[in-house]
Amino acid sequence: MEREIIAGVDRSARSRSAADWAAREALLRGMPLRVVHVSPPEGPDPAERWPYRPETVAEHVVAELTDRHPALRAQGVHLTGAPVAALRAMAEDAELLVLGLRGEDSHPRIPVGSTATALVRACERPVVLVPGTLAGGGPQGRADAVTLGIDARSPAGGAIGLAIEAAGLRGARLHAVHAWTLPAQAARRPFPVLEEDRATWEDDEVQRLSDALRPWRGKYPEVDILEDVVLLAPEVALAHAAGNSGLVVAGRRSGRTALALLPHTRCPVAVVPV
Repeated sequence: MEREIIAGVDRSARSRSAADWAAREALLRGMPLRVVHVSPPEGPDPAERWPYRPETVAEHVVAELTDRHPALRAQGVHLTGAPVAALRAMAEDAELLVLGLRGEDSHPRIPVGSTATALVRACERPVVLVPGTLAGGGPQGRADAVTLGIDARSPAGGAIGLAIEAAGLRGARLHAVHAWTLPAQAARRPFPVLEEDRATWEDDEVQRLSDALRPWRGKYPEVDILEDVVLLAPEVALAHAAGNSGLVVAGRRSGRTALALLPHTRCPVAVVPV
């Protein structure tokens, strides 16, 4: 069975922006795209059927995408039920599940909607959340650069693999960012940390990151990997790196970090379950 990319859509411009990113990713990977819209079982009120009926939402998005990307293989699907359960089931065998940050009914002050948050935490396949700003000026920095958030003490193999694959497809450098904090004993000291102690601890973290990535360097020698060890909170470190990226990848164990990062970046963020 051929792998495909799933794009979950509603009637918002944000979801069409996410679907367009999914279409370009499908073309890059040589995969078909399935555009899925889920509506509640009871159906919308008549006033909520504008500008087109729920059962035609996916078809309209597919028409827009194939007009913009003639080589795209795309299919629209309309489902009835709970969005999280329906999209999770549709994505069981998918390469990626792609969503906008918020649904059409989300409050504008909520940076990440409940459906996106629930799927990041529970979906068995990688979830890519695309900020609506892509519909405007496009992502900051190089659109093909890839950033990986990695915990060198407990690296997530799925996230590393997806990030390296994405960098290879784009012919881009992979920026692997490992954020670390000072040891607990340092906080208990009554005096500032000595520079030589900090340097020793940092050298240990650099070695951990190098050890974690060494097998991947051997497996993917064609991908240029920049190793970066920073003494910052993970979401701050990734926010700095994302300024020059078209995609940020993190493991689900760092899912909270990814969700915290999203309001501060204009590029898509992929959360990988393992």
